[in-house]
Amino acid sequence: MDGMNQDGMNQDGMNRDGMNRDGMNRRDFAGLLAGLLAAAGAFSAQAEGQAAGTAAAPAAAAAGAGQAAAGARPAGAMRELVSGVFKPQAGRGMQGGHESHSYLTGMLKAGNIRLEMHESVQQAGAPHEAVGTHKHSEIWLMQRGVATLYLNGVEHRMEAGDVGLCCAGDEHWIANAGDSELAYFVVTVGPPE
Repeated sequence: MDGMNQDGMNQDGMNRDGMNRDGMNRRDFAGLLAGLLAAAGAFSAQAEGQAAGTAAAPAAAAAGAGQAAAGARPAGAMRELVSGVFKPQAGRGMQGGHESHSYLTGMLKAGNIRLEMHESVQQAGAPHEAVGTHKHSEIWLMQRGVATLYLNGVEHRMEAGDVGLCCAGDEHWIANAGDSELAYFVVTVGPPE
């Protein structure tokens, strides 16, 4: 016996992947998201300074902030997000067993944090998403179905109600591991890409 009960939990209430199966309430998720937003801002500022490699970087950032404060938006800049309710946008339909509906994409008022949210659906038997690494972090909130979440060479099982986290730079993909439709929300937060 491996120390797991009939529900796949050990005596401490953790599953084989070390995840608590009690779930995450909205308050816990809000705290996690706030922490990710703060970390993304710090990493973004650090990355901008490293990329510039000069003392001119703070001056350039200040000039950009001045433009944003004045209402000017550089070419290709994303819109600033404001508080509100966001409805799902029409998707492109099912393609290769995958479908996605965007809710929001834009920059937070700080100006250096990109926030994006979409809902994804994968049909049973669909190939997993492409292996990815990004400058942003991703949070998956499982709605229904069973998924395999691959993170840096380790596969994790996710079920409805679970939350998965992939930090910036981690190699990852997600796949439908069940025999029915898989649906989940994805929240990405990090520097503009």
